[in-house]
Amino acid sequence: NKCDNTSPCFLCGGLQSVVSGKFQIFRCQQASSSLMVYLKNLTAADFLLCLSLPLRISHYASSSPIVQELYCSFGASALYLNMYASIIFMGYIAANRYLKIVHPSGTHILQTVRTAHIISMVTWVFLLAASVTYTILFFITKKPLTSNSIRCGYMFGTSVNLFSKITHVSCTIIFLLVFISMVFFYYSTSCRVLQAQQRQLASSGSEKLVKSRRNMLVLVSIFCVCFVPYHLVRLPYTFLWSSCSVGSVLYYLKEVATMVSVFNISLDPLVYFYLCKTFRAQVNLRKVLRGKNIQQANQESESRKEQADIVTATS
Repeated sequence: NKCDNTSPCFLCGGLQSVVSGKFQIFRCQQASSSLMVYLKNLTAADFLLCLSLPLRISHYASSSPIVQELYCSFGASALYLNMYASIIFMGYIAANRYLKIVHPSGTHILQTVRTAHIISMVTWVFLLAASVTYTILFFITKKPLTSNSIRCGYMFGTSVNLFSKITHVSCTIIFLLVFISMVFFYYSTSCRVLQAQQRQLASSGSEKLVKSRRNMLVLVSIFCVCFVPYHLVRLPYTFLWSSCSVGSVLYYLKEVATMVSVFNISLDPLVYFYLCKTFRAQVNLRKVLRGKNIQQANQESESRKEQADIVTATS
């Protein structure tokens, strides 16, 4: 159960992409729209999720009882808190884009910056309350470490075990609600695109709908790739982890699915790119500057070569 050698590389790559996306997003205009509020909160969730990975890697790479206990109390709760923060804020972003299509003037109360700040704050408070409750119950009722304690379930007391089951069922319901909503938003947007194309509406309006459908497709695709496999395994594992017949199989499937879900920290910059104009402009500017630097370097190299040829010819 040791951590493989690719984990640090994955962590560094994910951290680099998230940090880059984080600073580019926060360079965007200061929360001038509800979308920017949700994007910044998604970025914060991804960044915190990435910071929780070293403790998870240490959990599998080390047999230290202190490391095991730290992960099962703080590390696991931090990982899942930020994972579900990412899920929820991706749902908010999808809903925001859908409202933009339905109410293009931006007059709906859910499209205001104030409402977005309130919704984001309530979401974080709700998730933090669940995480803190789990951590407190864990320390109050935890069992002594055993040789099998690489699985946190073996350290769970009765209260933590019950709370864990309730939490995972609740989180699965949240995931399903977000998933169904995102599929509905994409389907509804696609229908509007087809209607616009059939009616041969103005090209500018039709192009905006096509872009909205593309953005929604990016969101739904990242969401499905990262979070659907995890939830197909997580709930069965929660209730059957102690089973001798399927417990071990579900455990390894759950671990693989968890790493796939964490991969969203590397894919979310695509969301920033398609939905944040400033982020997209910064990326394009970097490409232009890089191209100019390469061109300038080539010109300087050719100039030196010509000077060397002249010196050689005169001598």
